Amino acid sequence: MKEIEVFIDTDEIADFFFHQLLKRGYVPTEEELEEMADITFEYLVEKCIIDEEMEED
Repeated sequence: MKEIEVFIDTDEIADFFFHQLLKRGYVPTEEELEEMADITFEYLVEKCIIDEEMEED
């Protein structure tokens, strides 16, 4: 199987959740969105869907 490089941005995840929750009638706080994005990222790492790599500055 070919390996591809995927970049996961927790800010994008938070934005996605925000819009999806608004469609469903929920208005989450920024802190709630950040927590949900972090949990989602950790889930993807734990399930070996993605590998966490630290960015070099």
